[in-house]
This record gives sequence, C-alpha cells and structure tokens, in this order.
Amino acid sequence: MAESPGSYLVKTSFIGLDDKEIQVDVKNENIDLEVIELVVSGVELETAVVTARRALVEVKADRTVFNVEGTINSAGENVIGLLRKAPGVLVDNNNNISVLGRSGVLVYVDGKRLPITGDDLTNYLQSIPSERIDRIDIISSPGAKYEAEGNAGIIDIRLKKNQNVGTNGTISAAYSVGRFANYNATLSGNRRTDNFNWYGSIGVQDNNPFNDMLFRSDQNGIFLTESVYGKNDIRGLDGRLGVDYYVSENSTIGVLYSGGINVRDESLSNRIEISPANSNELIDSILITRNLSDRDFDRNSFNLNYAYNTKSKTFNADVDYGRYRRESFNDQPNFYYDPTETFIVSQNLTYYETPSDIDIYTAKVDYEQDAFGGRLGLGSKFSKVVTDNTFLFYDANGETNQLVNNRSNNFEYDENVTAAYANFSKSLNQKWSYNAGLRVEYTDATGDLTAFDPDLQEPAVILEYVNYFPNLGISYNYKPSHSFNLNYGRRINRPDYNVLNPFREQLSELSYARGNPFLNPEIVNNIELGYTYAYRYNFKISYSRTTDQITRLIGPDSEDPRSSFIGWDNLTNQDVYGFNMALPFQFKSWWNAFFNIGASYLDNQADYGDGAIVDVQAFNYTLYSQQTFNLPGDFVGEISGWFSGPGIWGGVFKYDESYSLNLGLQRKFLEKKLNVKLAASDIMLQSGWSGSSFFDGLNSWGRGFWDSRRVSLSASYNFGNNKIKGRNRSTGLDDESKRLGS
Repeated sequence: MAESPGSYLVKTSFIGLDDKEIQVDVKNENIDLEVIELVVSGVELETAVVTARRALVEVKADRTVFNVEGTINSAGENVIGLLRKAPGVLVDNNNNISVLGRSGVLVYVDGKRLPITGDDLTNYLQSIPSERIDRIDIISSPGAKYEAEGNAGIIDIRLKKNQNVGTNGTISAAYSVGRFANYNATLSGNRRTDNFNWYGSIGVQDNNPFNDMLFRSDQNGIFLTESVYGKNDIRGLDGRLGVDYYVSENSTIGVLYSGGINVRDESLSNRIEISPANSNELIDSILITRNLSDRDFDRNSFNLNYAYNTKSKTFNADVDYGRYRRESFNDQPNFYYDPTETFIVSQNLTYYETPSDIDIYTAKVDYEQDAFGGRLGLGSKFSKVVTDNTFLFYDANGETNQLVNNRSNNFEYDENVTAAYANFSKSLNQKWSYNAGLRVEYTDATGDLTAFDPDLQEPAVILEYVNYFPNLGISYNYKPSHSFNLNYGRRINRPDYNVLNPFREQLSELSYARGNPFLNPEIVNNIELGYTYAYRYNFKISYSRTTDQITRLIGPDSEDPRSSFIGWDNLTNQDVYGFNMALPFQFKSWWNAFFNIGASYLDNQADYGDGAIVDVQAFNYTLYSQQTFNLPGDFVGEISGWFSGPGIWGGVFKYDESYSLNLGLQRKFLEKKLNVKLAASDIMLQSGWSGSSFFDGLNSWGRGFWDSRRVSLSASYNFGNNKIKGRNRSTGLDDESKRLGS
C-alpha cells in the first residue's frame, strides 16, 4: 500500500528489451499491475563492424587446424616451410612428413589427395606460396568416409577462395632472399550470379633452393668421405578454372579443371674421397661426379561433381580423370682422380632418362541422412591407376650414347581399388556421443617389369587382397569446461608407385637408390585419447603399431664393396607412443601466445637375416611457440620458433636436435584490403640436420643444411564485392594417387 495517494509513473526496464512506462493512480488500497510485457529492443546502426583475429591453432574433435593467416612468419614461405611450424608435424632432412611421430601421411589440397611423392611432391609443395594458403587441416584419425590410405592420417592444405556475389578477387606477390632469391605471384578471381559461379586462379613461381651435405661412411674395410652440393632452379605455372551451376536451391552441378607445369633444372656436385678404413687419412683415390638434370612435370585433372543438400540429407557424386607426365634427363660423368686430385686415373660417362606416364580414373558417391536418432553415412568408390615408368641407361663414353640393356627396363603398374563404407554418429545425451564406421577395400594390382636384357626378366608381381578398416570415436563432456574423446582406427599404406620399380637411380657410381617390387602394404592400428580444458587447452596421448612398416634403409651394396644404397623394405613392427599439448594464452590485451609441445617414443624392429638387424629406438620431442604483439601504428609483430630433439629417419638413421628462430612484422593498409608482411626465418641458421646410421655393416655419419635463413616481403590485395558467399566444394580424383613418385 502506498503511503501517499496520488498519480505515479511506473517504469520497467531490462537489458536487451525496450523500456515500458505505466501510469498508475494510487488510493489507499493494494493495486494489481497484472503482467507487464516487454518487447525486444531494435537498434538500427548505420554501420556495424566486428573485428576478430583467427586463432593460430584450433583443436577440434577430428582435426587440428593451423590457420596460416594467423602467423606473420608465413610471409615468403611455401608449404614445406609452413609444415615445419605446424603443431604435431615434423618434416625431416629429406622433407618426409610425419604426424605425432608416425610416417605415412597423405597430403591433400582442397580435399583432394596429391598424386605425387618423393622429389615431385617436395617440388610441388615448395611451389605453393603461403600467400595462397588459408589453413592447414591436420587429421590424425580420419573416419571411414576418408580413404584408408595413410598411416599417420591426412594433411589437407586449404587454399584461399573468393566465393562472393559479384566480381571479386585477390592479387598477391612475395619476394624472398637468402643465399638465392625466390619469388611468386598469384591472381585469383570469382564471378557469381544467381545461377552460376565462375572461379579461377593462376600463379607463377621461381624457387632456387640448394642442399649442402657431407657423409662419412665405413664399410667393407673402406672409408668414404662424400660431399654433395645441389643447386636447383624450379619454375612453375599452375592454375584452376571452375564453374558451378545452381540447378535449384538444393542441387548444384560443377565442373573443375586444374593443372600446372613445373620445370626443374638441377646441378649436383658429388665428391667422394676413398681411403682404407684403418687409415682414413690416407686417400687412395677421389671420385668426382657433376650431375646435370632436367625434369619437366605436367599435371592435368578434370572433375565433374553433383551435390544435393537439405537439412536432413546430403548426396555427393564425383567423376574424375587425372593425367600426369614427367620427362627426366640426367647427364652423369664420373671421374676418378689420383690422391692429389691433379690427373684423371679413369672415367665413366653415363646418361639416363626416366620418363613416367600416369593416368588415374575415379568415381565415388557419398550419402548422409538423419536416421535412428543420429546421422548415417554410406558411400562407395572405385579407382583405377595405370603407371608406365621407363628407365633408359646409356654408356656415354663413346661418340654416341649406347643403351645398356642390363641397366634398362620398363615397369608398368595397374591397380584397381573398390571400396565401400558405412558410418553412424549419435549423441546419447548431453554428455555422451559416439561415431562408428567400417570401410572395406578390395585391391587388385599387377606390377610387370620388362627387362631389356632377357636374362634379367622377372615374373609379374600380382597382388589381390581384401582389407577391413573399422573406426570408433567416443566423446564425453564431463562438464562444460572438461571434455574427453577416444578414437580408434585401422589404416593401410600401399607402396608408392615409384618405390615398387627396382630402378637403380644413382647420385654417382658409388651412391644410388633403388626400389623394391616385393613390398607389402603396411597396416597400422591407431588409438588416441584427447582432453580439452576450458575450450582452449588441448592434450592428446596416442599409440600406434604398424606391421610391415614401409621404410627406407641405408646399406652396403652386395656387388660393389665401395657402394652404398638407399633402398626400401618392410620392417616387422614399428611402435610409436605419442603425446601432444596445444596451449594458447593471452597474457595482455596486446600480447597473445601459443605453445605446442609434442613428444614421441619410436621403436623399429626387423631381422633380414645374415646380421642385417633393425633394433632402433628414439625419444623425440618438439617445441613450437609463437608470440604475437599489437604494436603502435597498427603494426603487429611476431616472434616464433621451434626446437626438435633427436629422432629416426627411415628405418635406421638417427638424427640430432635442430631449431629455428623467426621474426615478423605486419601492417594492413587501404581499409585493410592491402596486407603487407616482412619476415626473417631461421636467423640462427640452425634448422639443418645431422645424424648417424649403423646397419648391415655400413656405419655412416652425415649432416646437411639448405637455404633456410631468409628475409621475405609479401603483399596481398583484396578487391571487389565481399558480401555473400558461394559454395565450397572439393573433388575426389586423387584420393589414392599420393603414391606417384619422383
């Protein structure tokens, strides 16, 4: 009851709702105001701008996302350089990639597996500048929908896309200088109408990497000191052109072409001092080889896609064809000098060609719909790969080159894989959810080696097998700030096409590499346990066992006691125990930091008889940190670096620790459409490698480095309409073709 009768104004307010005022006449009695209804407030803004910076690393249930634009030190880099900075990823001295200590990684670009390996893969990844990359997805435990290939999972490089209504695009360029200069430039564009979306890009690059290596070997009573210096000039042109037709609100038909040309000119100097092992200071002779090689690699792929999407179901179909051609010409003169290196004792001039033709055909369908209170996925795929590799070895000591039949051959490989999968995911309640799947693959492959010397002819290698690949994932949200996930998966790694070919490709007469047509596919079982705290801090432990692990081995040649080789074989078992944690912090409003700490214990075991035993273990740890600072004048600064402890390359080579320290500075201009970055990488020049190998009577020590200390300047400019986004799709061509080799 009011103390004083009269007329009063009652005002009611609440955040987000319009205020409401009521006139009330008060007498000497209680008054019922009834229910007061408030209306949601509406605020009209002339312009609303929301600014946010993407986290450098995002850890999700099925993948870790490395946002390249979140690091200034990406300026002037390429994919290989970026992967050295990615959490949980290790790139060794030969640019082999591993995740959580496991090798056998599949490399994708925009959801498509790259159809190359070895030097060709390295060259291609080095030709993709960071300015073209949006993010890198690291999927360590893929589900049944993904190909079963790849023991360590998938690294998917997602390129920048401009998918907005109207006409828009991006132009970027970078210049990087170390001992030699590199540059790249890219133009991408998009034209979107109501029914069509046209998009394309074109890029050029010129990279000039080098490698400087030193090896010391003790074998069969002979001591060898080998120095190798290689200089490359890699030029490339690549592009893509696609169109999507929006048949209806839910249906889209798309056509996409992508292709490129890479030309690599290499000059390789190889010098080997040959001494008795008991007196390695006494030089017996010196072998000097100066290799000149030209390699041209052309790739073309075509994709036809149909997609149907509603809230409850999706259907996707892809038909693809890929054509890959490589020409390789190698001039290799071998000169043996006396110990004073003043006159030639003997010489052997050689020349060889290694053309390679590869055709890939794939067709796949994927279907998902809501069912049984969860999400059901079904799909199938057929792929056919035909490779034709020729090795022509010539004696160049005469006036004309003479084909050496017992060193020349042709290797044809025909592989057909038919696969089907089912996957189901469901949330049981607010705390528990799961996903389970099974993939079945039938493989029918034939490797046919035709020796030019009939006495060396071998029967065809025929492979036919069925494999089952289950996966299971369980998630538990204990509290909103505490979540756990457990994942199990079984995967396969088939031998790369090039390593099945027993070519004897040599750096010199005393150092060469060869393939193995009798390699078995490797099978791995992975299990991972993850924990996320406060939606930010992520921890993961893992274990994997691989049977028939495909690996490189460095050993002595059975024919020439002075020679050594890098070959391929199957280990009996490889066990890997891994741990990783990703820790983002914001120390101040102007200071953000990210730390990634990983560790793994690797155990390689094999017995090839006659004392050729592999029993090698290593504990590896990696540390990566990035510190980002908001500076005056709208500048952003960055300090980043990594440290990698000892590990194992291949089956038996144990490498030592290495590290890198990087600096960067960034500023945006012209209403933030122009982004300029200045970066210095590996300023201490410590990202090289060193290590040793002891196997089958060959004791070897080595070290090497490359042009990693660089200063880079890059700029990118966005133009056009940036309002409404179009669709983002990937294709299915290359899911089985990572295994094409150099």
